[in-house]
Formats: sequence, C-alpha cells, structure tokens
Amino acid sequence: MLRHYLKIASRNLWKNKVFTLINITGLTVGLACCIMIGLFIADELSFDRFHTNKDNIVRATMEYNYTGGEVKTAAVTGNRAGPRLKATFPWVKDYVRTMKAEQNIAYGEKQFSEKNVLYADSSFFSVFSFPIITGDANTALNGNDRIVITASAARKYFGDENPVGKIIRIGNLKDYTVSAVAKDAPSNSQIQFDFVINFMALNASQTEQWWTANYITWFLLRDNTSIPDIEKQVSAYMATPQVRKEARLEGNRFLRYHFEPITSIHLHSALDGFEPNGNISYIYILAVIALLILIIACVNYTNLAIAQSASRSGEIGIRKVLGALRKQLFMQFIGESAMVTFFSLIIAVLVCTQLIGTMNTITGKHILPGSLLHPTTLLILAATGIVLSLLAGIYPALVLSGSVITSILKKGTGGLLPSGAGLRKSLIVVQFIISVFLISTTVIIQEQMRYIRNKELGFDKDHVLIMPINYQQRASYDALKEALKLVPGVSNVSGAYDLPTSIKWSDGITVDNASGAKELPVKAIPVDQDFIGTMNMQLAAGSDFSRSDLALMDTSDNRKNFHYTYMLNETAARSLGWTPAEAVGKIIHGNSDGTVKAVVKDFHFASMHEEIGPLVVFMDKSYVRNILVRFHTSDIPGLVSRVESLWKERMAGSPFNYHFMDDDFNNMYKTEQRTAAIFSVSASLAIFLACLGLFGLAAFTTLQRTKEIGIRKVLGAGVLDIVSLISKDFLVLIGYALLIAIPLAWLASAKWLQDFAYRVHPGAAIFILAGAGVTLLALATVSIHAIRTAMINPVKSLRSE
Repeated sequence: MLRHYLKIASRNLWKNKVFTLINITGLTVGLACCIMIGLFIADELSFDRFHTNKDNIVRATMEYNYTGGEVKTAAVTGNRAGPRLKATFPWVKDYVRTMKAEQNIAYGEKQFSEKNVLYADSSFFSVFSFPIITGDANTALNGNDRIVITASAARKYFGDENPVGKIIRIGNLKDYTVSAVAKDAPSNSQIQFDFVINFMALNASQTEQWWTANYITWFLLRDNTSIPDIEKQVSAYMATPQVRKEARLEGNRFLRYHFEPITSIHLHSALDGFEPNGNISYIYILAVIALLILIIACVNYTNLAIAQSASRSGEIGIRKVLGALRKQLFMQFIGESAMVTFFSLIIAVLVCTQLIGTMNTITGKHILPGSLLHPTTLLILAATGIVLSLLAGIYPALVLSGSVITSILKKGTGGLLPSGAGLRKSLIVVQFIISVFLISTTVIIQEQMRYIRNKELGFDKDHVLIMPINYQQRASYDALKEALKLVPGVSNVSGAYDLPTSIKWSDGITVDNASGAKELPVKAIPVDQDFIGTMNMQLAAGSDFSRSDLALMDTSDNRKNFHYTYMLNETAARSLGWTPAEAVGKIIHGNSDGTVKAVVKDFHFASMHEEIGPLVVFMDKSYVRNILVRFHTSDIPGLVSRVESLWKERMAGSPFNYHFMDDDFNNMYKTEQRTAAIFSVSASLAIFLACLGLFGLAAFTTLQRTKEIGIRKVLGAGVLDIVSLISKDFLVLIGYALLIAIPLAWLASAKWLQDFAYRVHPGAAIFILAGAGVTLLALATVSIHAIRTAMINPVKSLRSE
C-alpha cells in the first residue's frame, strides 16, 4: 500500500512540475533559514555550559561610587576581592583572578605578538573545564615561571615537537617553562586564551588592592549557594568600618559586589568581559523570525495545494466510486506533503552546509558544517520534517479527502474547493505585515549605521595606522617616533595610552572653587606631544602641548615638583562651571596636580550609544601603548612596507603588528552590523516567501473565477480589465498589511534607536518607500498569473468547469 501511495504521489508531483517546484523552493528556503537561525541560537545558548562546575561558577562585578558623582559598574575588580572573600565567607570554595594581556613571545627564531595571553591563579584548570592534553592540570600553574599553552599555540611554535619542558621567552625579559598543553578553548567560551601564566607573575599581584580594578575575578561557590543571599552578606561586609577604611570610602562613597552565573553572562549581562556579550533580546527576535518564516512556508504550501485541487476532481471521484475510504485518501495527500517536505529538508541541509561559512562571517561564529550531522540535530530535523508534513498537508488533505461524490458530480471542481477564503487572506496579510516590518526596520538600521559612519567625530579616524607597543618597547619609542616622521607618506606621529575611538581609563579630578572642592568623575587619556595635531582635533581655547611641558614632569626630586599639563574637553569644562576660556590656567587635582593648558572641542571617545562625557587629556608619554601614524599616501601597501622595515631596524626582536583606526571604529559596532545583516537577509526571505504565497492565492482565485473571466472576455473585457479585477482584491490585502506593519515598524525602530545617544530620526519617507516597494512587488507577482489567465481563449475558460 505504501508503495502505491508513493507511486501516485510522485506521479502527481511530476505532473504539476511548476507547483511542485514552487512548493519545494518555498519549503527549502524556509527550512534553510530556520536551520541557520537555529544553529546560531543553539551556539549562543551553549556559551560556557561545557564547564563541569557551570552551576557554581560566578563572575564578580563592581558597583561603586568613589568620586561622589554617578554610580558606576564594572566587570572587573581589584586583586584583593578574591582572596579576601574566600578567607571571610565559607561559601567560597575557590577563586580565580584573570587578566588578559598582549605579549611578545619568542622561541628560537620564531617571534610573534600574542593577544590571548592570560594571567590566572593556579586554580584555573580545577575551577574551569579546559582539558589538559599533556601535563598535570593540578600542578600546571604551580610556580611563577611556568606556562600552559594550547594545542594550536604548540603547533605554531614547536611543530611536531613535544613542547613540555621547552623554554619560551615573554617580552624579551623573562623565560617560562612549558608545563602543559591544553585543548584550544571552545568557540562558545567567553574565556579565550593561547597561553596561561600564573597570576602571581604579574608585578601588580604583589600588592593587594580593592581598587586598581583590572582583573576579572571568578568564584567557585559551594553547592546550593543563593546568590541574592551572598550579595547581601558581601554588601554588609564591605560597609564595615575596617573595609571602608582600607578602601578609602569616606562619606557617601561605597563599593559593592554582585555575582553573575557564568552561564548567564553572555546573553544577560550588560557588562562585557574578555569577549563581547550577546543579547537575549536578539535571540527572541531571531526565534520569532524563524518561526514566522516557517509558518509562511507552510501557508504557501497549503494555498498552492488547494489551488491545484481542482485538477484532481476526477482522480478523487473515481477513487471514491471504487471504494476508497477517507482515511486512505487522507494518507495519500499527507504522503505527498511528506515527500515534498523531506525532499525540501534534504536540500535545505545541503544548502546550509554550503552557507555556514557565510553565516560565520556575518555573525562572527565558528560553527562547523559537521554540527548538522550531530545525532541531536538529526533527530530535531526529522521531528521538524514530520511536524511540517502534518502542518503543511493536513488542511488540503482534510478538504480533499472529505469531498462528497455527489458534490463532485454536481459541482465539478467546486465540490472540492472550500468557499471561505478569509483564513487564507488573513495569512497573506500576516505575511506582508512581516515583510513590510522587516524591510522598514532594516532600512532604519542601515540608515543608523550610515549615520554613524558619516557623523563628524571631532577627530579624523581615517588614514591613521596604529602600532601597539608594550612597556619593554617604550625605551625605543622616542627614536622610532622621530624616524617615522621621515618616512615618505607620513604626515604626523604621536602616541597614546588608549585610542581616541575608545577611551576606557576612568579617573576623578578635583578643583577648588568659591563653594569648596568640587569632584568630577572623568575619562582620561595619557598622550604624547603632537596627539592633537595627529588626530586633527580642534582646540576651543588655549594652546597645544609643547616640549616645554615635559620639563614640568621632572622626577629627579622624587616627584616633589612633578606637575602635569592637562587639557579638558568642553563637557568637562562645562561640568565644572567654566567656559573654555575660563578653564585655561586653572589648577586641577588628580593623580598629580596640574594646570589646564587648553580645552579641546568635544569628540566621540566612546560608542554613540553613550553621550560625550567629561574627559581629561594629559601629556605623559611613559604610558604610551599605541603609536599613531597619520599618512597621506594612497599607496598603503608601500607605506606599511616602509614602516615595517623601520620597525625591524629600530625594534629588533619584536614582531611588527599594525591595524587601522577606521577598522577599530567599525569594530565597535559589530553587533549592530550583524543585526543589520541578519535583518536584511530575513527581510529578503520573508518578501520572497510572501510573494510565493501571494502567487498561490492568485492561482487559487483565478482558478475559481475561470468561468467568470471567460464571460467577461466574451462581453468585451480586455486583458487590462481582467488584471485590474484580480489585482484589486490583493491590493486591498496589501493595504491592510501596510496599515498594521508601518506603526509596528516605527515603534520597534524607535525602541531600538533609544539605545543610541546619537541617532537618526526616521521620517515618513522610509515607510512610504518600503510600502510602495512591497506593493509594486506584490502587484507584479499577481499580474503574472492574472495576465496568463486573461490571455486564455474564453471558449476554453467556459469549458473549464
């Protein structure tokens, strides 16, 4: 019997090649989209869940008010938090302090600058589940001269040699013995590393402090520990007189700790750690989009199946006359649905294997094609195929198998077709609501990204080459800077601690005024001379840093007369109650006292999610971590080659690394760029599937009105009249969709844009153009079928029923 069902189903599908192709295409696109989104969501939800202790590992975060200003939060702590809380509270089983640094690493002739060098306490491999391939996890970090490397780092430096026991040098200063080789950190881990060194090897580790918050601290809690309870206990402890004295918490200043479960950080935390966080809201949005696209694909199949039903009246009538039961007919049509669905599913899986690389590029993931063959994935896909076969095929199967023989004999094809079309029309409206919504929001996201790229930042981010240096290389910085100025194509050279695109140094300053001392929390950036000119910034008052300012920083008298030269930005001056001109010459107190030499015009030193805040720029080249080279040549490869040659000459033994400031700026908005890309693809797929559904409904409608169209043609109606007659009903449906989708898109876009302090203000034109585009596309889709029907000889139309 099954063989008979399959034979009849395959014959019918082959007979109706066009409809079969449309069905398979629609379901394939819908399933491929859902599979890709499903893989992305599964990867996001799996972050940090591979750790054996995942239910008991938490990250400590700081909430503090140190300057009397706004309350701030941070994902880092001082190095005292871990040992002190473990010694005080029995629910702390262990702790791990971690800090990531960029280091030059050398083995023999091989030298590289490595970004993923992690300093961690010796308990790192017992708290976290990063498997050790070679060596002992319990003793791997015992000793300040031992280092653990990953398998990929081992291949990079040692090839096929066993690296354990080998000596590598870090920073051209200190040798470390490789004690173990660990597996590479999984891509779904927020802790990524290539090298792990004992935390105590850091100079800063020798003095424990509540502040100097540069470390991410992890705690391993004992079983059944309540996070709200321990936060209350820690808050009470931090408010004790002893701790407040240690932490210099006078007056209304405070320091509190909160604890985030490791499995919730990636999607639920507002604070980034070593890796950028995801966003649970985007996960919900993507899940809804995947579900809606799948529903659209099922609706399309249903509409097309019903539209084809008229051609099967003879088959169904004969089967019933010969004694076929409704159950048998039902199974026949469900079988056809299953064939189309599983064939589409197979194609969708094959398509996904080819598109995973593209998806990884868009989303920044590292999902492997082999993940589609995982038993769990295959089981989910099989279950999805069964459910879709039922969802897509059950309505036409019930309609067609339930037809009555006498109704077929009396009404012909009309006996098979249900009279009510409200549900199908409603679903078409829903399809276009989704399409217009996605298109409108996509356009607005793209407009915001274009606004960010083109907005005046207050400095020139283009044509600036960045070369990171570490503290060992600073001794050669002055000579290298002067040599770089002589390189053809170079306009100016300076240095800074952070890049002006993203200044992270938090500090506080105090000024004296008539009402007493006034404190102001600020961002701060130490720079070298020529920084303002190199970045093409503008001064609102005062003059630029000069060489004479360096004389004020003489430390020969043990900093007795040490004096900084400061610049404030306009916002800082305004916050202190000064105009730019009034600020020049004022004395401010910070880490060291200093004089305000100038006020720089406001520039964006953080992402446009944040308003420009108070900023202090001070000259201290001992903090330089980045060399900034402004160039004016279009021969970028030639410039890089000349700079590299100079680097190798002046920085012998140090690997040459560089990047461009405009790339750093663009990287700040990777999440938004990925959102825009995902929405663009989703909008395209949604409108494609909606047009397929519209094509199916148009086919169904024209099939029902074949005789009417024939009569109208006999009475003199032209092709344009017929097209207008059929298209009019669909344009009404599109109109309903626009009325609902545009307000929804406006509200959703306004909500998304609220996350930006600087944003576009979308006008009606965006929504009008999106609506007009969808309407024209829908009209073209309907017209294809309407024109074909209108061109049929009316004699054939009148005989069709």
